[in-house]
Amino acid sequence: MNFGDLEEAICQVPSVSAARVVGKRGAIEEVHVISTATKPPKQVVRDVQSIALAGYGLSLDRRIISVVQVLEGTQLGGDRIEIVDVTEQVDGSKAEVNVALGWGERQAIGTASGSSAQTVRARLIGEAALAAVMDVIATEHTMALAALELPSVGGRLVAVAQVVLVSNGAEKMLTGSAMVGDDSRVACVRSVLDALNRTIPNLRR
Repeated sequence: MNFGDLEEAICQVPSVSAARVVGKRGAIEEVHVISTATKPPKQVVRDVQSIALAGYGLSLDRRIISVVQVLEGTQLGGDRIEIVDVTEQVDGSKAEVNVALGWGERQAIGTASGSSAQTVRARLIGEAALAAVMDVIATEHTMALAALELPSVGGRLVAVAQVVLVSNGAEKMLTGSAMVGDDSRVACVRSVLDALNRTIPNLRR
């Protein structure tokens, strides 16, 4: 099963602007979709199921399809990547994080999964954010999250990210930070973007 072909087919659904199919050994485990708010999420899920069944003979369980909706016409950015949505799903000892980002007309979803322990959740968010960044800017450069922590500075929590950029065989450490407000998850994503925002315009293919 070519997941890329299915992703392209899903993107043909009216209102859908981006899709990511996740699975192993040809078996689909998750489908993540970004759409405008012109249709109810349940209808988008049904449309995705119909495309998969009619085009590929695949019967997708609605529970593996997640839909993130953004307002039609929302400006997502210039040279700066914008945060569309950050979601977490916790199932016992396991957690999955999805980060949706937009850059100009491009949108992408990054996913990371691992332990549900609070001590590692910030790192999962950072890894999902970095995966979305690499997808949305379609870069050939290699990036990895070295660290993401939330230390207290001056009595306030601050998300601090370190990203390693490998370009032409050379490594460069990039650091970014963001004050933690009402949602620490958003601050974690912002810290990753802060580390990369000055570099991103030069990374696009």
